[in-house]
Amino acid sequence: MGRKVMERSLGVLRRAWQAGIGTRPRCRGRDRGMTTSEYAVGTIAACAFAAVLYKVVTSGAVLSALQSLIKDALDAKF
Repeated sequence: MGRKVMERSLGVLRRAWQAGIGTRPRCRGRDRGMTTSEYAVGTIAACAFAAVLYKVVTSGAVLSALQSLIKDALDAKF
């Protein structure tokens, strides 16, 4: 009995695959411009992140820490 159930299940799966159920659905032009808007949102997010990073790096505390780090590195004894 188990073998018949298995063969029946495999037959159903095989027919479904051949009918195209197992394939990826194709876009029929409904999403035109979607990638362009995704690029636009990504570009805006990257610019916002760059602006925040610039503000952080040019702040007084970070500048003094970087200057101190560079001064210590240049004054190192070999």
